[in-house]
Amino acid sequence: MHKLDKLKDEHRTLEDKILNLMSTTLYDQVNVQRLKKRKLQIKDEIIKLKTKLIPDIIA
Repeated sequence: MHKLDKLKDEHRTLEDKILNLMSTTLYDQVNVQRLKKRKLQIKDEIIKLKTKLIPDIIA
């Protein structure tokens, strides 16, 4: 669970950074796109870890 918590925390931190950057009138769009891409990568990792931790039970 430790890695999952770490990824969730990083995901939240990136969200905060993105919102802070976008709240300014002139912001670095390239940097925002880079952060958004990393955020999506982390979300994918979180989903993969959750899938491994919680077995898919289909009756």
